Amino acid sequence: MSTGTDDRAAIAAGIDDLYDAFLAGDRQRFDSHLHADVTTWETHLPGPLRTRAELDTYRDRRDAAGARPKLAVLAATDLRVDVWDDTAVARYVLVAEPKDGPAQHSRVTDVLRRTADGWRIVHHHSELLVPATA
Repeated sequence: MSTGTDDRAAIAAGIDDLYDAFLAGDRQRFDSHLHADVTTWETHLPGPLRTRAELDTYRDRRDAAGARPKLAVLAATDLRVDVWDDTAVARYVLVAEPKDGPAQHSRVTDVLRRTADGWRIVHHHSELLVPATA
């Protein structure tokens, strides 16, 4: 059995790999971090997507329209991970820097479950942070 420290390190590495896979356009590697029943709630999505199949449908439409984001940086910062047996929660700020625009920051919470194949995200919630106006 792994220690909490080992689990936290594995989860952090998995989140880093998830976003590296996105930047590389490697959907199969990206999806290897998601549970088949993952729910995805993001500010820019058309409502909650309740399975990976629903997420795939959304991504297929987006990609067919040529709307896949072109990013120079996509990275989790200020990461905190807590583990309780086979369940974990990761909280972080996701920094997305387009190739030709200002960075955007999102507040993210991922709930993960330990599976036979490692930690998988079962719920992803991301809220775009809007800069405060003076």
